[in-house]
Amino acid sequence: MKKSLILAIFAVFVLLSACQPVEIRQELKGGITESELNISAVPQIRDGKNSNYIDLNSDGNACLSSWDFGVGLFVGTKGTVKVMMKGPNDIIFTGLNADGTKITKTLTVQVDALYDVEPEWALFCGATGEKTWEWDNVTGPGVWGNGGFKGCAAPCWWVVSLGDINGQAPGEGAGASMTFTIAGARLIKNFNDGTTVQGSFTFDMSKIILDDGGNVWAKGKLNTKNVTVLCGKSPNEGGAPVNSYDILKLTENNMVLSYPEPGVGSWGTAWFWMFKKK
Repeated sequence: MKKSLILAIFAVFVLLSACQPVEIRQELKGGITESELNISAVPQIRDGKNSNYIDLNSDGNACLSSWDFGVGLFVGTKGTVKVMMKGPNDIIFTGLNADGTKITKTLTVQVDALYDVEPEWALFCGATGEKTWEWDNVTGPGVWGNGGFKGCAAPCWWVVSLGDINGQAPGEGAGASMTFTIAGARLIKNFNDGTTVQGSFTFDMSKIILDDGGNVWAKGKLNTKNVTVLCGKSPNEGGAPVNSYDILKLTENNMVLSYPEPGVGSWGTAWFWMFKKK
């Protein structure tokens, strides 16, 4: 009897054990290496020349794909991007493996002809892809200040001279500058104590503003991220940083920017910045 009871208990234990799910955990390991990548960046041929339209392809690689082409980031295995400079252009590929590891590879493409490139890239960044701007203390009596929105084309009410800028923005007066680069669409603020801060910029030349007479007052918009232009603040908003500027003038040698205080109409308070090519 005792033996039969033991056998019965054992049988129940076996049945219960068989009903429990068995979980086998498998750790995902491994990933491809740079040497195993099969990727390409090939300029499209236009008029017999390597154009600035670049065909990217990473099909068949066991990783997620992203491409840094200088002025933007493309995510995907196949697509076409547009670069903004003649000469050698670096395309940086980053692959994300299933195990979380990353692999990078730089492909250099030669561009011999530019198509559909906004001329403002060359005005902001110069023919070499990098251009430095400083305060324009030559054109007018001041380099920063306020005036009338859609009325003034430079500071015309409260006008601040170059010598007084450090009092408004320490390190951003005489001797300070800012550098625009095509690579990475970077904006670098160079303080006059030798330090720098870096961010990025974009522009939109469709953001035109007309004055009350129907004439173009602003020809576009400059936007910055993680950095402002020199003395890029709004005093009547507690010195808040300004990251969006109306472009009043942009030539090879001169740049005039403006920022209207929120909600103002014609001749309301706007702030003005005067710069020249260094």
